[in-house]
Amino acid sequence: MSLYVAEIDTTADSDIDSVLAKTAAAAAVNGGEFIESQVTANHNRIFAVLEHTDINALRHDLIAAGLKVDELASVRLIGAELEDIKKLKPAGQYLVEWDFPEGLTMDKYLARKAEKSPLYNDIEDVKFLRTYVREDMVKCLCFYDGESEDAVVAARQVVDTPISRLHKLEG
Repeated sequence: MSLYVAEIDTTADSDIDSVLAKTAAAAAVNGGEFIESQVTANHNRIFAVLEHTDINALRHDLIAAGLKVDELASVRLIGAELEDIKKLKPAGQYLVEWDFPEGLTMDKYLARKAEKSPLYNDIEDVKFLRTYVREDMVKCLCFYDGESEDAVVAARQVVDTPISRLHKLEG
């Protein structure tokens, strides 16, 4: 089984619970599993993490369920254990998307992450939770708990890591 993130546009469907139920059901059609989801505070987007054997079958089943899938990509989980995510289904308060620069490789990213991550220990008002790195190296999704958007921005500055988009998540 591989891990995927589906970015689902919910602007046309305000019933978030229904969208999440459709997402979970679609993932299960061909033996997949709904791992977790994070919903933006404005309810315009869901970031759903799914485990599945076939990205094409997963895409088909999500679309067949009537979901508007903007992106579906294979990801690698960094900073947490998948079994813990499955058990706890932890929610974050903020999601940072970082669009990677051209030429960044997974090895370079992981080395940079190992070097910079200890710096989070010195930040009191923000807690890094986990990252999903797209295997195609287009971007990563980083989840945080923090006192404010400004605190998350400041934490990213401490670790010298850009922010392409910052989302407040539904609490």
